[in-house]
Amino acid sequence: MKAIEKSRRWYENILLPELKKHFPEELCRMAVGVAGRGSECFGFDDEVSGDHDNLTGVSIWLTDEDERTFGLALGRLYREVHRRSFPEKGHKSQLGFAEHGVDTVSGFFRRHLGISGAPESCRQWLDIPEYALAEAVNGEIFADGPGIFSAIREKIMYGMPEDVRLKKIAGHLVMMAQSGQYNFERCLKHGETAAAEIALGEFVRHAVSLAFLLNFRFAPYYKWMFRGMRQLPQLGFAAEKLAALLVEKQNIQPRLTLIEEIASDFIRVIQEQNLSNAAGNYLEPHAFAVLRGIGDQQLRAMHIMDF
Repeated sequence: MKAIEKSRRWYENILLPELKKHFPEELCRMAVGVAGRGSECFGFDDEVSGDHDNLTGVSIWLTDEDERTFGLALGRLYREVHRRSFPEKGHKSQLGFAEHGVDTVSGFFRRHLGISGAPESCRQWLDIPEYALAEAVNGEIFADGPGIFSAIREKIMYGMPEDVRLKKIAGHLVMMAQSGQYNFERCLKHGETAAAEIALGEFVRHAVSLAFLLNFRFAPYYKWMFRGMRQLPQLGFAAEKLAALLVEKQNIQPRLTLIEEIASDFIRVIQEQNLSNAAGNYLEPHAFAVLRGIGDQQLRAMHIMDF
């Protein structure tokens, strides 16, 4: 059983009765769930995940005002109930345990995004890393009386302006062209094999991020990029091709062929979404075609690699 389901059962069977008993009036003011950093928040936890922290637990998110009013007492109750439930478990990682317990809505988003809610401007959308946006909307919400926390998550999940998505898509495309289709082979010709491997890694990293954007999702932290990409309805199959570039020790020509095959996979989806009318398999013309489709003049005028 995944940790998120264990956490739901613990909340419903153990913690919720205690909350009803000790905070009957305040219960409707709480949002409860699992979200943020950690494999369990993405549903990616496995037998290895339990070696550093007890993954079973929930966050209780309050408004700033409610946290000042009853947050301290609520936190004491949470810790006591959790300690009784899992007396044998320690928490070696401060970061791993940071997502459990009493928190504020604003504190959660400030910790992940650097701002207290959803991005409001195109510049904020561009500046916040995609993995941070993924952490802000993952997991599950078990209860949300006020609805504030869920509303912010919805705005992040579905509120990225299309022009910002296009700007990011164009940037990832041009970086894939530069690193994989151009500089990888040139570095090898220069005898710079280490630089060639870096170029290949850049190609893969930008390709994975692009795959998520083409699915209207955010790529998680690099540790979980491939596991997440395999689950994507579009281009999920390309995860294995990208992994092969990194882990299979092939000769140069098969890798160059695979890079072009991957480029073709991405171009097909970009054209299916009517984002590019460029021709050929080189990704750079498609990047500039996507850029030209941006309606916001300021975004369109930015350097294509500023994303």
